[in-house]
Amino acid sequence: MTQATSALPDAAANRAAAERDSSQTGGRSARLIARALFALTKPRIIELLLVTTLPTMLLAQRGLPSAGLIAATLVGGAMAAGSANTINCYIDRDIDAVMRRTSRRPLARPAPMAVVKPYEALIFGIVLGAAATVLLGTMVNWLSAILADAAILFYVFIYTIGLKRRTPSNIVIGGAAGCFPVLVGWSAVTGTVSLPAIVLFAVIFFWTPPHFWALAMKFRDDYAAASVPMLPVVAPATVVARKILFYSYVMVASTLALAPYAGWIYTVFAVGLGGWFLAEAHRLHSRVFRAAAPVPAAPAPAAAVVSAAAGAGGGREVDEGTCAGIARPSANPASMRLFHLSIAYLTLLFAVIAVVSLLPWGRW
Repeated sequence: MTQATSALPDAAANRAAAERDSSQTGGRSARLIARALFALTKPRIIELLLVTTLPTMLLAQRGLPSAGLIAATLVGGAMAAGSANTINCYIDRDIDAVMRRTSRRPLARPAPMAVVKPYEALIFGIVLGAAATVLLGTMVNWLSAILADAAILFYVFIYTIGLKRRTPSNIVIGGAAGCFPVLVGWSAVTGTVSLPAIVLFAVIFFWTPPHFWALAMKFRDDYAAASVPMLPVVAPATVVARKILFYSYVMVASTLALAPYAGWIYTVFAVGLGGWFLAEAHRLHSRVFRAAAPVPAAPAPAAAVVSAAAGAGGGREVDEGTCAGIARPSANPASMRLFHLSIAYLTLLFAVIAVVSLLPWGRW
């Protein structure tokens, strides 16, 4: 390797050395600690939760709520989600260290390199949850605060502690924790939880398994190494693809259940977006089943037959693309296509809800 490709720029090298020395000597800067604590809240997940909260508030108001109410609800909801995610990182720090996808999380790093200590992260998560409760209870209403607390408790105790390491149904049941923001948003405006909010809860509930299983197919080996029984670890890829397709249909049906309340413009877009998502789910399903189908034996030259017989027990060779999605689903890129599409789908669906809520026309 040449010096140009192996050496870091001076500034980057000095910064890396400073952070390493800081961690090893215990002289942690406030900036590094703040960055680590922020990372523990999983901000990308919080963004997706807020994407569902604000449109729900607009739909409940049939217009634009006050700026103060929106700000208090979104900040309180973000703090509650950050609390749950931080405590999740505290509990799962052992398996996070095993999986490559999560090995860079602050609590997954070895002790000399850790910026924050586990007990500090736990205290931060608890304080963040308490602050969210006070903010929502005093600035919004206590029903919203109770629902936010229920989401934290569900995510920590039901999913993280109770289900994640024990059953392949972990994400099906535990995914309900990610549905609470729509209930918080609705109750923030109306002071109650009514049928449209429950329908939106169902939409996210049935969206979660296809979304997460697509990701878990990609990182199947990670979950297997950590002994986490995600469905792609314990079931063939064909079973996973079939279940993804089933939940996709139920999810799209749930979006149409909101049609009587959201109006005809929403219905048109929900049908179009739903068709798009189902087409991609069918695409994944077809690719996995094609990969799983037995490959007809082709006539081989005598030399190839001799070579195969001299190999491992005379078994036939199969290229990596053929195996993708069977023995090692993580090799199949189609699942990540569906994963990214699921995020775009949910974002667009709730964007449509936000827009039609502000329009003076488009209702039945």
